[in-house]
Amino acid sequence: MVGNPPNPHLAREIGSLKPGTALDAGCGAGAEAIWLASRGWHVTAVDISAEALTRAAERAATSAADHDRLRWVEADLSLWRPETQFDLVMTHYAHPAMPQLEFYDRIAGWVTAGGTLLIVGHLHTTDSTEHAHQSPIEASTTAASITARLDDTEWEIATAEERLRTLTGHSGQATPLHDVVVRATRLQAR
Repeated sequence: MVGNPPNPHLAREIGSLKPGTALDAGCGAGAEAIWLASRGWHVTAVDISAEALTRAAERAATSAADHDRLRWVEADLSLWRPETQFDLVMTHYAHPAMPQLEFYDRIAGWVTAGGTLLIVGHLHTTDSTEHAHQSPIEASTTAASITARLDDTEWEIATAEERLRTLTGHSGQATPLHDVVVRATRLQAR
């Protein structure tokens, strides 16, 4: 696949799930949506940037993904509403036009009963080392902040982690990334 590979947390967290319908909220250049489609998922990939969606569609055209399994939607996720719920709703480092935790609340409502919510975001840290990647404070959070908003009568938390990983750029320079990863399953109606 041309371009950046999908986020490593995606395969680890979602790799064992049976393919179904998925929403990639804030899909950017489409790496995660393409990865899912190549594994049998029917993916609706939404982003506010027409430029990002154009790059995503170009990447998909040169990938092994079944193009009939991908739908690209240009929309502001703080306003857009899907017509259906999904078996998987995920977001990777989205910077919405609304408060971050409210955005996570919003997309969680789009997960069907028995479905999965995967949030991979920027961890709020006070790391000020010279080479630390600092995300905007308004786009950062913690695992505890996210899971506190998921009602335990409606959600089962499978993963709530804060991880440090290193990303090596095209120039070979290593950049530490502080990630927050939350995966939860919406409980079936009783």
